[in-house]
Amino acid sequence: MQVPLTGRKLILAGGVALALVLVGIFFLLTQQKEIPQPVQEAPTALSAQTSVLGRSAGGHAIEVTTYGTGPRRILFVGGIHGGYEWNSVLLAYQVMDYLAEHPDSVPSYVSVSIIPNANPDGLIAVTGKEGRFTAADASTDAAVLAAGRFNANDVDLNRNFSCHWQPESTWRNTPVSAGTAPFSEPEAKVVRDFVLATDPVAVIFWHSQGNAVYASECDEGVLLGTLALMNAYATAAKYQAIESFTAYPITGDAEGWLASIGIPAITVELSSHTTTEWEKNLAGVTALFKLYGE
Repeated sequence: MQVPLTGRKLILAGGVALALVLVGIFFLLTQQKEIPQPVQEAPTALSAQTSVLGRSAGGHAIEVTTYGTGPRRILFVGGIHGGYEWNSVLLAYQVMDYLAEHPDSVPSYVSVSIIPNANPDGLIAVTGKEGRFTAADASTDAAVLAAGRFNANDVDLNRNFSCHWQPESTWRNTPVSAGTAPFSEPEAKVVRDFVLATDPVAVIFWHSQGNAVYASECDEGVLLGTLALMNAYATAAKYQAIESFTAYPITGDAEGWLASIGIPAITVELSSHTTTEWEKNLAGVTALFKLYGE
């Protein structure tokens, strides 16, 4: 039986329509496959460089690690009192690990340098280890801890800088050696030379156990920049902010020397000799990134 011409046209038109529908479906499926899916990008690694600045009186390396390349450098220093304040060194290492894991935490306009242990002689005397250690490695013997405050020359390094230096200084009203001259000790020279070479906008020394943030001063009083630095860290970390240390006379301290050359510096005193108060100090460090990164 022959299909009428009109019927043929309808069949042909229907076939064409069906073909177009199939082509359209194929096109849509093909396009869906080709739509690029969002890619979860890993954080860009933060530039980090570690170098040996020098060696202690006992011959141990003093290292610095710098994160980022911004023009405003913030310098953190732990362990200037060695094993007596070993938790200040652990805190420095915690901050270093945090920066490695959170590369986006450092603003592009900032670089961060950390000297985790400015007195390796004193730390080794208490922990028996060079470099990284744990709290369990630290001696609990009071005499060992006290001896760990000094370097291999039995000098209190935080009395060996040039602001009002004297050959004998005090620690809790006990006489201590401050060296034979300002910067007579290699550890003090290392800190001095790095500061002069890099011109940081702020320097923070971690100590224990005063439970406060202290400003620095020498002959010209407390710098305005130091007040801003102290208040930013203390407010964020919830430490008391104290403009002047008056418990006993101090001569030749590193922070005073920094004040004498116009660089804001503070002393952050942890509340004990055994904890790092991580969350508090992370808040303080982050506040400084905001202060100098804007």
